Amino acid sequence: MSGSLLIRNLRDIQALESAPLSSRYSVSNTYELLTQSARKFADLAALVFLPQGLADEPAYTVSYAGLFARTTQAANAFSRLGIGQDEVIAFVLPNLPETHYTIWGGEAAGIVAAVNPLLEPRQILEILVAVKAKLLVTLGPDPGAPGLWEKVKAIAGEVPSLKVILQIDITKYFAPSRKPQSSAESRIGSIEVLNFDVELDREPGDRLSNGRAIRPEDVASMFHTGGTTGAPKIAPHTHANEVFMAWSLSSILDMAPGKTFLCGLPLFHVNAVLVTGLAEFMSGATVLMAGVQGYRSSKVLPGFWKLVERFRVNYFSAVPTIYARLLDVPAGDADISCLVYAICGAAPMPIDVFRKFEALTGVKILEGYGMTEGTCASVINPPGGERRIGSIGLPMPYQQVKLVILGADGTIEREASTGEIGVVVMHGPQVFPGYLRAHDNESAWITDTERRKWLNTGDLGRMDEDGYIWLAGRAKDLIIRGGHNIDPQIIEDALCRHPAVAFAAAVGQPDAYAGEIPVCYVVLREGMKTTEAELIAFAKTAVPERAAAPARISIVDTLPVTAVGKIFKPALRYRATEDVLSAVLRNNGIAAKVTAGADPRHGTVAKIHLQERAQLEAAREILGRFTVHWELES
Repeated sequence: MSGSLLIRNLRDIQALESAPLSSRYSVSNTYELLTQSARKFADLAALVFLPQGLADEPAYTVSYAGLFARTTQAANAFSRLGIGQDEVIAFVLPNLPETHYTIWGGEAAGIVAAVNPLLEPRQILEILVAVKAKLLVTLGPDPGAPGLWEKVKAIAGEVPSLKVILQIDITKYFAPSRKPQSSAESRIGSIEVLNFDVELDREPGDRLSNGRAIRPEDVASMFHTGGTTGAPKIAPHTHANEVFMAWSLSSILDMAPGKTFLCGLPLFHVNAVLVTGLAEFMSGATVLMAGVQGYRSSKVLPGFWKLVERFRVNYFSAVPTIYARLLDVPAGDADISCLVYAICGAAPMPIDVFRKFEALTGVKILEGYGMTEGTCASVINPPGGERRIGSIGLPMPYQQVKLVILGADGTIEREASTGEIGVVVMHGPQVFPGYLRAHDNESAWITDTERRKWLNTGDLGRMDEDGYIWLAGRAKDLIIRGGHNIDPQIIEDALCRHPAVAFAAAVGQPDAYAGEIPVCYVVLREGMKTTEAELIAFAKTAVPERAAAPARISIVDTLPVTAVGKIFKPALRYRATEDVLSAVLRNNGIAAKVTAGADPRHGTVAKIHLQERAQLEAAREILGRFTVHWELES
């Protein structure tokens, strides 16, 4: 594998791309990657695990040799339990070393499918059925962390394809007084229930027993992702997708033996799996797993800077809400000079938070952009060059990312001019082969004049004269709350089950902390009455995701519609923007009129008309907390 790539500008990227990608690395699948790293970095630490995420607790360390051996045992156990190369091992797990063994062992035996353990049971069931999971890895019953096993047990019998469940007992990582718990079940109907560690211990750890020759084009994994329909979309990745992404990330971020990357994001998401996983494993760096729940743990962020100091963390990746919370956690006397970069993705970073974080910590933030369908990351501000605040940066080497103008038939008519708003499309080794279900692919691809397929990201943006990309809104209606994708349809469907509701439209409202929060506008049925407070209470139980429960519900007489009768959501987003910015200014004693609308450069813009010019700086300070573009006028 070649060394790091110094990316300063678009010319550097073009120069790198003059050499064929095949000359950049030699491995063709994720198991081969781990095999190579085990030989090169055998005794180095691959994983350092802190169960509670506390800076002063004992750490569990897994060497590269140990990671390879346990991954191999997992693959062999999965194969013995009936998994073929085209069959699916699903996992419903928090962040554990065993989660990594499951992911990479699952990819060596068959196909691994990630499932968010925070989802409600029916959503978990829907995903398990969609991927046709044959084997499931999850936690066993644990009085110290009740809930997950109960979720899985409640729906396991409704998954027709499921044959085996492997339970992980996490009590070994906690206080000695907590005795290991065993499951009372050996079967759930026809499903066999076994212990994860016991089954792995039966297998050799030096070779694959299934004799499989893993091809680059074989599907390695499946991740569920938000979409514009109620059902989750399932995005498969090939081995070639993941190996390329690991090389790209490790090279651009200069990962190497002796460097440490903190993992606080969940391992059911591509960011944690690849940015704080496979990329390090390719380069011999160390992954610090900060807590079973990562950033969601109440203990991780208060001691974050001490974690950085103790383990000499060089990099971490987080969403904007984490950076906002860290502003309230002083570094104190902690030595954080080891930090090189902090990476931000998943949602736009408020400029005020960006600047304050860098000023307080001295740590450089690299803002980027990617999506599950693009394996993980596709655009990033160059580590060795200018970081343009508000921009997502430059396309990463060997990835084609363009802004295009579509013709009347939905195909690419031409590339957008410099500064012109266009649709963000992708092509290259990062792009997934297509959604699992055929109907989900109908709007996923755009064809150019040469009949080549491009991935339609659903996002709008513009490119400046130096190749930096600036997002200008989303063509999709997804709401992004602190980096978590929320499908508005699940909110709308839930509220329409209320007997008084005729129509519902959910949109994202700007939020100083989470970037966006869901709000909803409803029209009542003729002759029916209810209150907004009653609908809020109803939504808390009816909406299947806690994060998706709307923060505000407004009862309106009519909803804005297009000429063909479709609800026109941009008008609702403008209204939500006007409402929240007007309220926050008013609550801070600033008299202003807020008018939101479309903008050719930024997608949505809020124009703020101040009644008193003397309040200009105060208004600027308050509005700087929001990601929505705004303009002050006195």
